[in-house]
Amino acid sequence: MIEHLGRWLLVIGAAIALAGVVVMLIGRFAPSGRLLPGDIVVRRPGLTLYFPLVTSVLISVVLTVMLWLVALLRR
Repeated sequence: MIEHLGRWLLVIGAAIALAGVVVMLIGRFAPSGRLLPGDIVVRRPGLTLYFPLVTSVLISVVLTVMLWLVALLRR
């Protein structure tokens, strides 16, 4: 039982490290944070609203495919 917990902690740690690398790369290639056309930015004096619609859809599709592959490989 404790061995499974250790494995899961390693997997979660690796996923967090990978997410950190992705965030660093995004910051390097898109310093404004705006990644894709279709993301909505509303700028007013003293207020900026950012709605990452297309980015959210893309992240959802990528995560869905990754989780589908993980489920397929676990069979």
